[in-house]
Amino acid sequence: MAPPSQLSIATSAVQRLVNEEASYHKELEQQKKRIEKAEQNTDDENAEYQLKQERRALEETKAVFPSLRKRIDEAVAKLEQQLQESGKESGDPAPVEEINKAKAAVVEAKKAMREIA
Repeated sequence: MAPPSQLSIATSAVQRLVNEEASYHKELEQQKKRIEKAEQNTDDENAEYQLKQERRALEETKAVFPSLRKRIDEAVAKLEQQLQESGKESGDPAPVEEINKAKAAVVEAKKAMREIA
């Protein structure tokens, strides 16, 4: 089996980062729900501490987004560059399927970036 092309590697990196971003958004929503639940549950003598811990976890998750956004931007730029170079290479051009996957990954990443902003 031939090693993956640079285009394929860049496409996978963008897809992985977009999935990671979606996972952090799910985690963020779960943490917000846990905070709401902890705010309602004041019967426990440990509730204040748990609420503080949940809020800290929420802030840590929020802190991930700026660096993740930067990594997605960089990966998309690299992928777009790979797409441009794949058409100009003098050797074997990239398979159409790889190019289509790369273009779809770019569209998906840009859509995810609009949702973040």
